[in-house]
Amino acid sequence: MSDILPFQRRPNPAGNTLCRNGHHKWRIDKVRRFDVKQGRLVTVYRCARCGKTRVKAH
Repeated sequence: MSDILPFQRRPNPAGNTLCRNGHHKWRIDKVRRFDVKQGRLVTVYRCARCGKTRVKAH
């Protein structure tokens, strides 16, 4: 008998294409919700598709 190989799922290329073109899906990072940096209160955003982070000062 031959060996049966399981199929591997490929990552979703639509999400990667969107993020490469600058269309990120920004969500507030709940783990590091607020961080005091240089005396200012900042919010950390993380892309739901690719995981890139962005910091915005308020």
